[in-house]
Amino acid sequence: MAPDDFYIELETCTIRDWLQGDEPSLVRHANNRNVWINSRDSFPSPYTPADARTWIGLASTHLLGQVWAIVVGGFAIGSVALHPGDDVCRHSAEISFWIGQEFWGRGIATDVTRAMTEWGFREGGFERIHAYVFEWNAASRRVLEKAGYQVEGKLRRSAFKAGQFVDQLVLARIRDE
Repeated sequence: MAPDDFYIELETCTIRDWLQGDEPSLVRHANNRNVWINSRDSFPSPYTPADARTWIGLASTHLLGQVWAIVVGGFAIGSVALHPGDDVCRHSAEISFWIGQEFWGRGIATDVTRAMTEWGFREGGFERIHAYVFEWNAASRRVLEKAGYQVEGKLRRSAFKAGQFVDQLVLARIRDE
């Protein structure tokens, strides 16, 4: 690893930079409708090897924000990102994450969300970190609440996913809360 490589070791997983060679594992875990249904439309379905190559190439440029792989047993099984705001929102960031379905219910997403939130406050200098969650995604809402996030509101019919309008919840955590 280079000295500036990102690496956090947690009890349940590791968070690190995306690397060439992660493509097969990325495809295996991302090519799943149950993952896609809770993601933005920029997350392709089906998820192909070409999509994985493109993603890893973009993630390494930081053009997408700060994006890292979630790794278990040496394999990338998901992703976490902090998307910094700009202009008057420059001290805020959006956190997003996904985990391959076979790893759901193991506390990985909660550990990752806690770790990246603390990192965002400490190293990123953010005052506020927030997330948007489709109202039907109770599991992600629980992950965020376990990590200290609070529901701030509901954005009615604010997203269009899978051919329908859906409400989104906004959850946030403020530094030192």
